[in-house]
Amino acid sequence: MCLILFAYQTHPDYHLVLAANRDESYARPTQTLHRWPDPVEIYAGKDEQEGGAWLGVTRTGRFAAITNYRETGKKTGSLSRGKLTADFLLGKQSPAHYLKKIAHDQHLYNGFNLILGEGKNIFYYSNRQHQIQQLAPGVHGLSNHLLNSSWPKVDHGKSRLAQLLKQPQFPTTSQLIHLLGDTLPAEAESLPDTGIGMSAEKILSPLFIKSAVYGTRASTILTISRQGKVELTENCFGPHGREEGSNSCSFALSPQVPG
Repeated sequence: MCLILFAYQTHPDYHLVLAANRDESYARPTQTLHRWPDPVEIYAGKDEQEGGAWLGVTRTGRFAAITNYRETGKKTGSLSRGKLTADFLLGKQSPAHYLKKIAHDQHLYNGFNLILGEGKNIFYYSNRQHQIQQLAPGVHGLSNHLLNSSWPKVDHGKSRLAQLLKQPQFPTTSQLIHLLGDTLPAEAESLPDTGIGMSAEKILSPLFIKSAVYGTRASTILTISRQGKVELTENCFGPHGREEGSNSCSFALSPQVPG
C-alpha cells in the first residue's frame, strides 16, 4: 500500500476515518477484502504470495496498515513485511509492546512503515527511523517515506481529507473513494528525489496510479465511529485503472477477550 490518509480523533462522531490506496504489480496474486477464517475475526485482503495483509481490522477494533519505504540499493531483508500487519491482527499484544518486538528484529525486513491501532490509541514505527511514536489527534498522511513527509500526494491528500471532514454532513464512502481516485501527477519542481529518476517519480506521484503493469490495486475506506460501529469498503482495480469490483462489511465492535 502506497498511500494512507487518516483523521484520528478529529471528528465529533468518528474515532478514525482512514482512506488508503494499495499500489502493487497487477500480476501479484491477491485475495480481495474478506473475513479471514477463525480463530480471530479479521477483515482484510490478503497477499497470496506471502500470506500477509496491507490493511485490516478485527472485530475487537485492532487495525493495522503498512507501506513500503521507497529506497534504492540492495534489499537485505528476508521476511515478508505484510506479515507484520497480519501477525498483529492475529495476536493480543498491545501496539506498543508489539512494536518493541518488531524494532528488535527490524533488520530482518526491507524498509517499511507500520501503523497499528487498538482502542483509542494509534502507534507508528518505521525501520528507517527507529522511533516508536504514539500519534496525537490530527490528520495524518503516509506514503513511501516517513509519516507526514511533505510529498505532493501526502500534502494534497491530507488537505482534501481535512476539507471533507469540515463539511456539515459526514462524507460518503463515494466521496472518500473519489478523493483517492485523483490521477493528476505532481509538478516536476515538487517531486521528491528517492533515487528512481524523475520520470518514475512523476508516474508514481498521483494519489491514484495506473499503468499497464503497476498501479493502484485497491482503494480502501475504514471508519470507526465513537459508538463502536466499523465500516470497511474496498474497491479493486486492474491494469490502467480498470474497475474490478467492490467489497464491504460493517459490524459493531465486540470487547477484547482477555488472553
